[in-house]
Amino acid sequence: MMKDQYGLKGLAVTSLVAAMAMTSPTYASVTDQDILNDQSTTQDVVSNGLGPRAQRYSPLAKVNGDTVQDLRPVWGFSFGGEKQRGQESQPFVKDGVMYVTASYSRVFAIDIKTGDELWQYDARLPENIMPCCDVINRGVALYGDLVIFGTLDAKLVALNKNTGKTVWKKKIADYKAGYSISAAPLLVKGKVITGVSGGEFGIVGKVEARDALTGEVVWVRPTVEGHMGYLNGKENGITGGEAGKTWPGDLWKSGGAATWLGGTYDPDTDLLFFGTGNPAPWNSHLRPGDNLYSSSRLAIDPDTGKIVWHFQTTPHDGWDYDGVNELIAFDYKEGGKTVKAAATADRNGFFYVLNRTNGDFIRGFPFVDKISWAKGLDSKGRPIYNEKFRPGDPSAAADGKKGSTVVAAPSFLGGKNWMPMAFSQDTGYFYVPSNEWEMDIWNEPTAYKKGAAYLGAGFTIKPINEDYIGVLRAIDPKTGKEVWRYENNAPLWGGVLATAGGLVFAGNPEGYLMAFDAKTGEIKYRFNTGSGIVGSPITWEQDGEQYLSIVSGWGGAVPLWGGEVAKRVKHLNQGGTVWTFKLPAKNELAKN
Repeated sequence: MMKDQYGLKGLAVTSLVAAMAMTSPTYASVTDQDILNDQSTTQDVVSNGLGPRAQRYSPLAKVNGDTVQDLRPVWGFSFGGEKQRGQESQPFVKDGVMYVTASYSRVFAIDIKTGDELWQYDARLPENIMPCCDVINRGVALYGDLVIFGTLDAKLVALNKNTGKTVWKKKIADYKAGYSISAAPLLVKGKVITGVSGGEFGIVGKVEARDALTGEVVWVRPTVEGHMGYLNGKENGITGGEAGKTWPGDLWKSGGAATWLGGTYDPDTDLLFFGTGNPAPWNSHLRPGDNLYSSSRLAIDPDTGKIVWHFQTTPHDGWDYDGVNELIAFDYKEGGKTVKAAATADRNGFFYVLNRTNGDFIRGFPFVDKISWAKGLDSKGRPIYNEKFRPGDPSAAADGKKGSTVVAAPSFLGGKNWMPMAFSQDTGYFYVPSNEWEMDIWNEPTAYKKGAAYLGAGFTIKPINEDYIGVLRAIDPKTGKEVWRYENNAPLWGGVLATAGGLVFAGNPEGYLMAFDAKTGEIKYRFNTGSGIVGSPITWEQDGEQYLSIVSGWGGAVPLWGGEVAKRVKHLNQGGTVWTFKLPAKNELAKN
């Protein structure tokens, strides 16, 4: 299926790379300080989320409510070939070069000024990979002279950023057991930190830190209670202290809790924040208990891999409400004091504000219109279950094969899924891409088999409203108030960017890049990219001009798992293009 590592162009690309290596200028290395300062240094984008906290906020303001209508494309770069599918990447920019991943574990380096390809890397993927939710990749990490990314066969690869040649490659897990990697790695203190995908296959989630320059393991922390952690090759304590406390029997050995979205880092507290996915199997009647640390947020010491605190959003999850969604550090004032908080919009439909120093629950509230599985949250943030909306126990059914069906909201694809929200330091609002849908769900008997789907459930996803599924919401985290909303016919599945220009940028599956007024939600700009957008926008400054880029290419989980929802998007075309925009120069405007 795959060609050589430079892709479909073979020797022509290899020769081009060799020539460039002799003629290209030497670019500055990416340092730890570059990454920590990424939000404030506007000439580059060297982290996933425009800073380790991943607030996805830029202080650039040349593109604003008055000028955005003049924003126009300067180039479009096609990923080419027949390998389309979902394009969920966030581009990175350093020294006039863009580094961006594409479907099927590909990486491209692009000249910012011209849109010309500098080099391409194609991973040699085996034929029998098992990604649950499309062949996507969400981005790279930059460190030193390296471009680091994960592959669908669960490897971590480091490339020379000037040539695209492999510097090191490490196996993270066994893809034949269902493991893969789709998230952008996180760079903290010279360590590349990554999670794993594969929660639907009964894998065991983990967070792993490696030396970024060599790829050698520093520490490993499993995210299912009972598994041993390691630091510098030595045992470093069992996750949760012992096995079986919140899991029955041996189910912890295949307990899921995949860390498939990656993490964020807060320099103030020196903590990593990683979310964990659903417990395995989905059939909750097989595993009574809270099933730690599934469907949770974990605060992890970046030096040792120790879990400092945890907050479980859906204990004893029976609906596939993964807790992987990003936990974003932010500060706010209350009673004259600064609160060191962190916020997350969970798949289960609740928005949580936590104390990021210790994980204590501050407040929580619904951010979607319909939640059926829970009546609310208690004073500690634990859900108050509405048990009649838990799928029935198949062992209690007359035939022993199918439990009673319930209609649960949100659907398992969540009030919010992977698509990252943004936080504006100007308005104090979070901008949350969300969806209004529900599901018929029922439980079935199942047993673990290595490399096989491990669900024990069936489902059908349904829209709640005829006019819209997707809703982009501006939410005040101090009050829980929805300040404004934009309703979209198809589900929203791409990331959001907020800027000091008073704008919020987002894309939709219909193909439009849109800019909204950050305070009112008024649409200030629309551009049709020709394919659905499920990527995340970035902005940066070069030669005194503000640029904006987004990847366009429809796919991801919705058309694969979407049930009745998939019918609403079946007409959308696949694609694979990086679109880059800027304002025209003043003399160009004068001619218009």
